[in-house]
This record gives sequence, C-alpha cells and structure tokens, in this order.
Amino acid sequence: MENGYFFTGFPGFICNQLIREVLKRNDFNGVVYVLVLKGMMDKARNERKAIVSELGLEEKAFVIIEGDITVPFLMINADDQERLKEKVTHVFHLAAIYDLAVPRDIAFKINVNGTDNVNKWVRELTHVKRYVYFSTAYVVGEREGTLYETELVRPTSFKNHYEETKFEAEVLVEKLKEEVPITIIRPGIVKGHSQTGETIKFDGPYFIMNFLERLKFLPLLPKLGKGEAYVNLVPIDYIIQATTYLSFFESGVGKTYHLTDPRPYRASDIYSFMMKELMNKQPKGTLPLTVGKWFLSFKPMRKYLGVEKEALDYFTWMGHFDCTQTMKDLNGSGIECPDFKEGIKPMTAFYLQQKNNPNYQVPIL
Repeated sequence: MENGYFFTGFPGFICNQLIREVLKRNDFNGVVYVLVLKGMMDKARNERKAIVSELGLEEKAFVIIEGDITVPFLMINADDQERLKEKVTHVFHLAAIYDLAVPRDIAFKINVNGTDNVNKWVRELTHVKRYVYFSTAYVVGEREGTLYETELVRPTSFKNHYEETKFEAEVLVEKLKEEVPITIIRPGIVKGHSQTGETIKFDGPYFIMNFLERLKFLPLLPKLGKGEAYVNLVPIDYIIQATTYLSFFESGVGKTYHLTDPRPYRASDIYSFMMKELMNKQPKGTLPLTVGKWFLSFKPMRKYLGVEKEALDYFTWMGHFDCTQTMKDLNGSGIECPDFKEGIKPMTAFYLQQKNNPNYQVPIL
C-alpha cells in the first residue's frame, strides 16, 4: 500500500524541513498529512504551497488536517479519523512547547497530555509501520557524567519544566514500544543550518549572541563563569538527515538515538568563537555565573539582553551524551554531525542579518 506520512508540529521549521527530507528519501511517493491548529491555518497553507511547488507534488499528496494534540482523538473530525486510520503508515510527533521558561501547567498540557493523546491515537492505526517521537537529550535533567541512549532514568531534579515534561512524555512513549514499532529521537540543542545558518528562532546558543551584541559598546566583555561544561549544539541539517535515515532504518525499531555532537566544545570555547566572529575580540576576565543569574533575575535586564536566565544552567551542567548507537547505525549513510566551529560563520551571518527581526527573537518573560 501507499505510505501515508502523518506529522504533528506543522508548520514549524523542523517539521517542514523533515517533510521535505522524508519525501526526497522516498522518491516523492506517498501522501503527507499534517495536523494543524486552527490559528495556524494561514501559515500552514503558505508552507504547504511552498513545499508542493518546490518538490513538484500533486495537490492531493499534501493534506492539511485541522486538530489539536491536547484534545482526545486530536480533535480530528470523524470522516478524517476513518481515512487516517487506514492510510497512515508513518507518524512523526514533533508538536511540543520548547521554551526553557515555560510555566509547568502549559508544558504538561502540551508535552505530556498531548503526547498521551497522540500515543492513544497511534494505537488505533491499522497499518502503522513506524512511530517517530521527537524527545530531547536533556530528559536527563540534573544527572551528570556519561549519559546513554539505552537508558531512561528519572533524575532527582530537572533544570526547568521543559526538561521535566519531555521526560514524562518519553516515559509514555517508551511504554508503547511493546505494542508499536517506535523510534525515539533525542536531539541536543538545535542550532541553524551548518552551511546556510538558517534557523527559525534565536534561542539556545543565540542567547549568547544577543548578550554579546547588546553589550558590544563596552570596552571589554568577560566570560560568563569558568565555562568548563560541554554544550551540545547540533545543526538542524544533521538532525533532519539523521532522523529521516533512522526513521526508515529497519533496525531502528525500538531504539532511542542521541542526535548529539560526539565532539562538543566547552562553553568557554563557544563563547570565544562567537565573540571573535561577531566582534573580532576575545573575552577579558570572568563574570561569575551567580552574578549573571542575579542580573537576569530582573525582567528589564533579561529583556534588554535578550536572554532567558534558564539558559545559564547549561553553562555549568557537566553531562556528556554518549551517541555510540547513533553513530553505529548511521555508519555507511554518509551522515555525520558537522563540527560546530566550521559552521560559526554562516550561523553568525544569519544572526546579523535577522537580529532586529522580531519574528526570530524569543519573547523574554
């Protein structure tokens, strides 16, 4: 039968890039179904039009379904439910709230309850071949040391509600592995395309760029803390290519993959790379992170610098992601994580081009 690819999280950047890659890998065969919130319909139609035109698809090969993962049965109407039950063969669940500063109740509603609803919906599919769930490597919370793909251990605490709710959601998906062919994807911190620098929003490592850009008038800028922790930044193109390959890799059923950089840089190195590229300067001195967090406890300071205070927790967290299983299964595919340092120029160029565009900046609360 013809493959039916069902995606949540459309028209989000990662989702629309993944759709393109999935179709290319499968010779543009099959039908794409995307679940879209009512308020996102206009944006979804525009993105659909772009993909259909770019890939030369027939109109009927890309179907928008109105729905909501936080509602039972995903709020899909009865006619569409019946059709999807028979047509969908591959499910890619990307819909989530990724903000590090998200309130706990909102995070639970979308990330946990939403995933529970998707799980229940997937169980009713007649011909499901693979259910791909987008988690995060940071489900490990405050655990440190070497962290493996083959484990899902509840930590004693989490750095934020995003991590906590993604852990709880992954627990639900893990339990479903006994009934459904599942592959779990755990990306590191997502950055822009390694060659073009393109991204959807300036969060994660871009908070450092905001900090540097808005304080560039100072005669010198210190490092933020000692910066000994490794920060795992992964370009979007690696995540898309690796996810697509592993989603159709026969031996990928039942596995969890760390899409992380096997050779990450320390926070101090990343800070220096960015300062050099943005300002042609090197940091002088050190500002203790405790002082930095104190400054960021004030909303006006956070908004001025364009930095969420939760982001600083990743400068001191001493965890290392083992990605042996991922590298083993990607062996021979030609897909590998690019070196962060090699992508710093396009990353910076794109940031400078769009730094004043409010559509890219994250609202700071």
